[in-house]
Amino acid sequence: MSASVKLCSRLAVITGGGSGIGRAVCQRFAQEGASVVIADVNEDSANDTLKLLSHNNEDHKHSAFIVDVTSKQSVEQLFSQIQGTFLVTQTLAKALISSGLSKGSIINIGSIVGKVGNLGQTNYAASKAGVEGLTKTAAKELGRYGIRCNCVLPGFILTPMLEKVPQKVLEKFAGMVPLGRLGQASDVADACVFLASNESQYITGVSLEVTGGLFTG
Repeated sequence: MSASVKLCSRLAVITGGGSGIGRAVCQRFAQEGASVVIADVNEDSANDTLKLLSHNNEDHKHSAFIVDVTSKQSVEQLFSQIQGTFLVTQTLAKALISSGLSKGSIINIGSIVGKVGNLGQTNYAASKAGVEGLTKTAAKELGRYGIRCNCVLPGFILTPMLEKVPQKVLEKFAGMVPLGRLGQASDVADACVFLASNESQYITGVSLEVTGGLFTG
């Protein structure tokens, strides 16, 4: 574990923790001292992440659970993606309130596409816009309980989702980013650590863009 322990003695439940951004968030949270619960629909992926965390932590205080937070019905894909996030947020909020904890932090992962739109991604953009709206509403409703709710909006991030994209297209994407490169999953994880830590204790209801300056203005 690193010398920095911004999330010491905290429990982090991370959905989609089996790969990509979710896995990177799990790793960063573990490094910062959190006990991580990896929730993913893919059992093998979740266990692979768990092995990575346990390998770097002798306490073995992390765990993995198989969780499917979305409907499998493609016709209801748009609504199921929004509802999946809603159920997780609602359940976690109830658990925090009933436990009597004076504070907590819920971080939803949206997408910059939900804010600016993108050709050929109507359903995806709409669902991610829903995540942002849900976050802002939850922040207003849960603030009185000391629970903060924020949203992270990644841009072009190098994850398994982009592995099938041709290199020339990736280079084109990178050329659109003011910082001149595609993002790493660790860039998103760093933002999540900030929003989960005491360093952001007066921040709630915000959408933090992790895009390298993409679509600025």
